[in-house]
Amino acid sequence: MGRISTLVLIGVGAFFIALAPLLKFWAAGKIISAPADQWGVTRLEAKGAQYFSTQDLKVLTADLDVIVTTRGDVKEANSSRVVWDEATIVNDVTNHRPQIVISDRRSAFDKYTGVGMNCCDVKIGNTPVTLEGQIYKFPFDTEKKTYRVFNGTAGKAFDARFVREDTVNGLPVYVFEQDVPPTKTETRSAPANVLGMTGTAMVQVDRWYDGKVTYYIEPTTGSPVRQDQQRHEVLKTQDGVERSPAFVADVKMTDRTVNDLVAQAEDGKSKINLLRNIVPLVLLIVGVVLVGAGILLGRRSPQASA
Repeated sequence: MGRISTLVLIGVGAFFIALAPLLKFWAAGKIISAPADQWGVTRLEAKGAQYFSTQDLKVLTADLDVIVTTRGDVKEANSSRVVWDEATIVNDVTNHRPQIVISDRRSAFDKYTGVGMNCCDVKIGNTPVTLEGQIYKFPFDTEKKTYRVFNGTAGKAFDARFVREDTVNGLPVYVFEQDVPPTKTETRSAPANVLGMTGTAMVQVDRWYDGKVTYYIEPTTGSPVRQDQQRHEVLKTQDGVERSPAFVADVKMTDRTVNDLVAQAEDGKSKINLLRNIVPLVLLIVGVVLVGAGILLGRRSPQASA
């Protein structure tokens, strides 16, 4: 009986010792991933923004309220990817103009790395899109380097450069900056006089966007906890002349949204630390204790028999 107990203790202990590095260096990376059943509401605001009002046919200045709702499409998720649908509504608070902008996009990305995947009817509005770069999040264990990040307004990925370390609500973060060069996003027709031109004939006008996006990323989880956008969108006629602002604003996440994202990142960071460090360490200690106990019991068993 003593010999059986000895073998059981040593066997279980050896199993725990072998399991510890497996959990730390492999299993944790497979368990930790972006959720398929994502549901969240992000709010942003822009003070003193300028936008071209299609209702008033002129440029208005206003404080804007931006509401972004993100929902995971669980049916399209699998072992390697998640699919998220996003809807954005912009409200003009100053001039009491609700829903001055309504837009949506559908994205698929690798649930471990955050890199875009082209499947599952990904699109911006009703237009199919080719995804590349980081979508929504940076990789787990984000590094201090340049990443390609997809910009939903331009419909393309651009470099986001690491610029510094910082803190958000006391949480250490990496800060990345993305400069988006002038990019044509759409072409439509408008009356010439609305654009400050003579006559009332319809003329073609292009919408051009450029800007700067600053990402504050918690590096262990790769989660964004704050985002600032400097948006500069203008209307140009076919001769390349800028005729009117289309959307010019500094858009920032509200304090409440930042607080919620920081809390989520802290929780995710704690869970990752639990899987990668605490649980493997406990398994290793318990395994060593069990093996040691088995060896001691094995040495004492012959003496007891004598």
